[in-house]
Amino acid sequence: MSYAMVVTAPGGVENFRLLERDVPQPGPGEVLLRQTAIGLNYIDVYFRTGLYPWGVPADLITGGEAAGVIEAVGPGVDLPVGQRVAYTVRNGAYASHRVIAAEDLVPIPAGISDEIAAAVMLKGLTVHYLIHHSYPAAAGDCVLVHAAAGGVGLLAGQWLKHKGVRALGTAGTAEKCALALAHGYDAVIDYKTRDFVAETMRLTEGKGVKAVYDSVGAVTVKKSVEVLETFGTLVSFGQSSGPALDFRITDLSRGSLRLTRPTLFHHTAQPGWLRQASAEMFDLILKGTIRVEIGQRYDLKDVAAAHTALESRKTTGCTILTP
Repeated sequence: MSYAMVVTAPGGVENFRLLERDVPQPGPGEVLLRQTAIGLNYIDVYFRTGLYPWGVPADLITGGEAAGVIEAVGPGVDLPVGQRVAYTVRNGAYASHRVIAAEDLVPIPAGISDEIAAAVMLKGLTVHYLIHHSYPAAAGDCVLVHAAAGGVGLLAGQWLKHKGVRALGTAGTAEKCALALAHGYDAVIDYKTRDFVAETMRLTEGKGVKAVYDSVGAVTVKKSVEVLETFGTLVSFGQSSGPALDFRITDLSRGSLRLTRPTLFHHTAQPGWLRQASAEMFDLILKGTIRVEIGQRYDLKDVAAAHTALESRKTTGCTILTP
């Protein structure tokens, strides 16, 4: 037998329940994974609550990144049984076993643990597209990253520093600010005690920043626009505080600004992108350029508690669920 943590209907964490089931079997082009580590992400909350469409009437298995060991392969698959692999897809990760298309998997290099791989597949690849495509930050640029002490934020600070970019961040406590400072940021603003607009303009001597990477949404987007220099770029890639319903396209006219709303899975759908971006990310981790901070670990069966902590902003770095 295997099990999954399903959401019975859109709503709160009380809608999680454990569903026992037979171990699924792979079909053509598929593999069976015994999952060893699962990453937690805010997109999981969006799916759980129904903010993002389910695609199934009930019992959604959410979760977008994980690592595991191949236990069986279907026809047409050349991956070996016993191979350690990782993936990021829209849903289905909150399970002890799952069947998944072989083309969605990347091998985990020697020297990288299953936990680290599960922690970075969605978050690390998100950072990759943010700083190489959404706004390709270059040496000498100054940018602002919200939620700098979160899973994406800590990876972004280090990767930006590696690229020679001056990264400013925001976080909600003194402890989170200190953590972000230790992960590549030039300065981190405690948004609960300081106005991040005024502080950003002070830190940039009134010039503003080339780009803002904003995963927070409602409470930050309009102010994020205020700290952009002329021709700056607002990269809105999440809405942990809710959608920015008061934002208007005309708000961009203050500086001929640009706005993009990217999604990871449009990037992973590009031929060859997943393998190339993963290889670059794993290489930086193996070299020690990027350190992965796992701040919390939960048993998969306690996923409701993990979601509660995430939504309450009580987490730092990456959170791992263990089946």
